[in-house]
Amino acid sequence: MDIIFDKVGYTYQKGTPFENRALYDIDMIIKEGSFTALVGHTGSGKSTVLQHLNALMKPSEGTVTIGDRVITTETNNKNLKSIRKQVGIVFQFPEAQLFEETVAKDIAFGPKNFGAPDEEATELARKMLPLVGLDESFMERSPFDLSGGQMRRVAIAGVLAMEPTILVLDEPTAGLDPQGRREMMDMFYRLHKEKGLTIVLVTHLMDDVADYADHMIILEKGTVIKEGTPREIFQEEAWLKSKQLGVPAAVSFSNRLDAKLGFLNTQSALTATELADLIAERVKALKAGETK
Repeated sequence: MDIIFDKVGYTYQKGTPFENRALYDIDMIIKEGSFTALVGHTGSGKSTVLQHLNALMKPSEGTVTIGDRVITTETNNKNLKSIRKQVGIVFQFPEAQLFEETVAKDIAFGPKNFGAPDEEATELARKMLPLVGLDESFMERSPFDLSGGQMRRVAIAGVLAMEPTILVLDEPTAGLDPQGRREMMDMFYRLHKEKGLTIVLVTHLMDDVADYADHMIILEKGTVIKEGTPREIFQEEAWLKSKQLGVPAAVSFSNRLDAKLGFLNTQSALTATELADLIAERVKALKAGETK
């Protein structure tokens, strides 16, 4: 299902002396089956947008359409439970939300809260563990005896046990080392490809956007200022710098290399793998006496 924002605005503590407008005139579409990255500085509105994706917040103005449900400021909160099952959110440091005495009980908590019988919820927990890179031996272990990375995987399994069709990730690799970050992002990408999950990634890491996302939305001061494919947007390095936003390491390196040496056409180099392939091709051509 698609998620569509139509002229969405949101104001915190509206009508009070502490009123603060966080979003205005947001028009955007999260397409079913996409891997969309939401990018922007602190205060750009990313976290507020995120909470509109499954109606944790309702717009002060405009509409958010989630599948066939249209959410407005007047929407009754009692009728939103099914949406929150379809759109799972993994907040920053989700391991902080673990509380049960065993991994199995923690993962099964969500399905049971939505009415699943104990046996069904436990079986769901068992099925979720391999999806996050853990095996059945973790079922009866205490989540608090696990490593930080394992705890995070258990928390993510709890979200997946709700069997959402859309997974929203809020800086999901925060605090992880480079290897842990890569493993975590590869896991989400595998879920996207193998399970058909729509992924919404809130991040400031441009390498992750380049490596995984197929669509990119940039927020600034509460509204959308640009969107497109990562390949399109990262070609505009000067514009991104003017917004104090970076580019992936491969794009930055290849642009500098090309500017100094005229070594290769870097317009198609988005990731480290693509850059390595282009350099290898160029070196091979030079050795063969060709000019390109």
